[in-house]
Amino acid sequence: MARLSKRAKENEKLRPSEPLDLPQAVSALKKFKGPKFDQTVEVCLHLNVDPRQADQIVRGSTSLPKGIGKSKRVIAFCSDDQVQACKDAGAIEAGGEELVQKIEKGWMDFDVAIASPDMMRVIAKLGRTLGPRGLMPSPKAGTVTKDVAEAVREYAAGKVEYRTDKSGNVHAVAGKMSFADGDLVENLQHFIQTIEKARPSAVKGQYIRKIAISGTMTPSVIVRHDEGA
Repeated sequence: MARLSKRAKENEKLRPSEPLDLPQAVSALKKFKGPKFDQTVEVCLHLNVDPRQADQIVRGSTSLPKGIGKSKRVIAFCSDDQVQACKDAGAIEAGGEELVQKIEKGWMDFDVAIASPDMMRVIAKLGRTLGPRGLMPSPKAGTVTKDVAEAVREYAAGKVEYRTDKSGNVHAVAGKMSFADGDLVENLQHFIQTIEKARPSAVKGQYIRKIAISGTMTPSVIVRHDEGA
């Protein structure tokens, strides 16, 4: 059995024994002893969905009101006349066939790929490369759009994508530990409400079973959540 570090032991003593309202949960999270770097704050919602059923997959994207504290490396698959606009919006690379060939040769130094609808036939060959990494552009995630430059601008600023995993969990970045408590609460409330609105019609009974927030290297805190409140 692995030994707990001194910091881990101290944090276990600080871990709340029961769910807390969101503002109190954020306050409790910040009391944990953490590393010297500015930790990322993450949120995980365990949903009462069956991810094996196509009509119960919860997937989409949203821009958090206070941002996430970092920018993302975005590329854009677009026509030649859109290349400059996409780069001006923050894309680190933009183009069509040449960009596809660059990725086929092994270049993967990006976090998000955006594409215009007419480019999907061009990048179809990248499905096996980008798909397993969650990087293939998709209309449901908002990464296939006619307004490629605007999508690039939003994702470069930290727009958050989400999708249920095999266990019915949805994970997302909510900001940084250095954020003011109120800013983290606002981001978390926005994300939770986004997931609530994305409830599949096929789901019966309780939808959100559990919500937890955590830092990169700190324990999680369970958030009290009353559906319909």
